[in-house]
Amino acid sequence: MEQRVHATGHEHVTAAHASTWELTSDDWLTPAGDCIIGVEAEPVPADFDSEFVDACQSHDATIEATLRADGHEQVVRGRGHPDLTFENDRSMVARTSDYVDDRTVMVGADTAAEGIDRELVAALGDGAALVCTFRVE
Repeated sequence: MEQRVHATGHEHVTAAHASTWELTSDDWLTPAGDCIIGVEAEPVPADFDSEFVDACQSHDATIEATLRADGHEQVVRGRGHPDLTFENDRSMVARTSDYVDDRTVMVGADTAAEGIDRELVAALGDGAALVCTFRVE
């Protein structure tokens, strides 16, 4: 089962955060947003398919996020969690920790923003279109 999110890079994308990466529906980004890798993201978690959400709400769920932009691709693997709500109507966060709030879409991620391929980050910094495909098993 999968959920596809479309976003756009931004000149302030640095992908320097050590424990998360984020997509936001905002159309702006400040240099302080070092975890944000894409803006103008849609759909937002509150609009995700209910069957997808249900499948992610288990400790046994494996979640993969495939990030694609300008010919570059990276797969991030993590887990689901019973407390994932997918209720946020603005942003989604993949976390290397087990912390969960209404923005969290994945815990135990094997890659944070700082670990994303630098060529992919450069493309996003140039404003490339980003497709993030979440898959859950």
